[in-house]
Amino acid sequence: MVSVRSIYNTPSSLTYHDLPWIITHREDRCTLCGQCTAVCPVGAIYLTYRRQRVPKLDVLKKQRGNEYRHFVGIRQQTDVSKRCIGCGMCSMVCPNEAIGPHPNTNENRSAFVRSQKGDAFKRGGRRNAPGKTILDRISFDRISMLTDPALDAGRHEFNYNTILGRILPPEEYLKRKASGEWIPPTREIFPFIIGSMSFGALSPNMWLGLLQGVAYCNEVLGIPVVMATGEGGCPPWILKSPFLKYIILQIASGYFGWDEIIRAIPEMQCDPAAIEIKYGQGAKPGDGGLLMWFKVSKLIARLRGVPEGVDLPSPPVHQTLYSIEESVMKMIQTMSMAFGFRVPVYPKISGSTSAKAVLNNLVRNPYAGGLLIDGIDGGTGAAYDVSMEATGHPIASNLRECYLDLVAQGRQNEIPLFAAGGIGKNGNVTQNGLAMIMLGASGVHIGKYIMQSAAGCLGNEMGRCNVCNVGICPKGITSQNEKLFRRLDPDDVAQRVVDTFMMIRTETKKIMAPLGRSQSLPIGMSDALGIDDADAAERLKINYIC
Repeated sequence: MVSVRSIYNTPSSLTYHDLPWIITHREDRCTLCGQCTAVCPVGAIYLTYRRQRVPKLDVLKKQRGNEYRHFVGIRQQTDVSKRCIGCGMCSMVCPNEAIGPHPNTNENRSAFVRSQKGDAFKRGGRRNAPGKTILDRISFDRISMLTDPALDAGRHEFNYNTILGRILPPEEYLKRKASGEWIPPTREIFPFIIGSMSFGALSPNMWLGLLQGVAYCNEVLGIPVVMATGEGGCPPWILKSPFLKYIILQIASGYFGWDEIIRAIPEMQCDPAAIEIKYGQGAKPGDGGLLMWFKVSKLIARLRGVPEGVDLPSPPVHQTLYSIEESVMKMIQTMSMAFGFRVPVYPKISGSTSAKAVLNNLVRNPYAGGLLIDGIDGGTGAAYDVSMEATGHPIASNLRECYLDLVAQGRQNEIPLFAAGGIGKNGNVTQNGLAMIMLGASGVHIGKYIMQSAAGCLGNEMGRCNVCNVGICPKGITSQNEKLFRRLDPDDVAQRVVDTFMMIRTETKKIMAPLGRSQSLPIGMSDALGIDDADAAERLKINYIC
């Protein structure tokens, strides 16, 4: 096997040994069809002439010599802007298995020189922290045997759904119902929610596939899955369709797409599942969203009311609001009023030490329908490395603090808490989600896991691909380029979404059955959790096991 390398470098250039991925090429198998160079999303390889020395030995004259042969071969770029991202698209299209990327086991020095033109490095994906997370290390160690019999997960009936919306105490609910007073709206939903990914961050085919899968789960399988839009609204036809009831509409600090939503309210066949007001996200807390110009197509520009091909940064905060107290009161009440007080409204915040302050404001607000906390491991379509790597709060301890604060007030059954950020990061989505539920969450939001399971996202925690931000996604998941997103079949995405939620439902039953729980989710059932880390056990107030 021959490793190819770039030539014509200067003394200050990088070599292929300094890059995170090295492309290997088998000349004896290659037919020079050019498919690999055509499909490479970053232009990391190119066809060019190569010169090779061929030693020659004349035995009779006892002389040695050299001959040279010239041929067309493949070389790898060493320019940081065109470095290989390890997506493997070249090996996917190669008919002869002649080429493919391999991770560089040497020191990756490109990290030191990627701040080209003075711009800090940014990418899509989520932070690259390999290894097991705290959630992966939590086990369910309370097994019912005799006094509280375990259940047959295959034949028993389970109620694994959760409630989105403010839940009144029984006596208050009965009093209001008898007097005809307003009762806060609620929705019974599946506890695993497709998290906020905007129409703009995702391609049209990906969005359509997700919606088709969600609709099938609801209408055929009876699994009440809902999905959130993220900032930027959604395709206009959805607002006037019966599928809107499966959608959580997000309003963020840029208010992108909300002109279309407000104009469509009189023609809506049904109400949305909920309204999510985004104040922050875990992957880049303190920053607004960023849709780079590569992805602002003609359609996205029309929906968002902006010129085509311009960067769309959202402000870090809602510009019309002064404080979180005013924000909670004004935004939640305004959005509740817009939909006739029929739709749950809740805020989404970044995981931080101030999360409890926001929660205590919500407890006093009768229109607050819950709280979503997004931890540091959350994914993003575009963020600076320093934001994803070093800014934010892990979700497990942050959620646990908020839940125990509600317990201390005796309000843990009134304000549902939802968690996001790293759920299913290493593939253990049901384990992670049920661990968060037993720590106090009413449900979890999953985003990157859905992209990986339903559409075959190539990004990983070791720096592979992660070019969601520049619109060159080789699978067409996060691109607005028609040549790219046509690679993605919405029907295939829908099928995988259905497969994923059927799998989560089965595993949820397999976890609830040994606990002897069948009629409700084990929300806050922390005595059933254990972890092999004494400090984490103390922090989360769960069992220490070893």
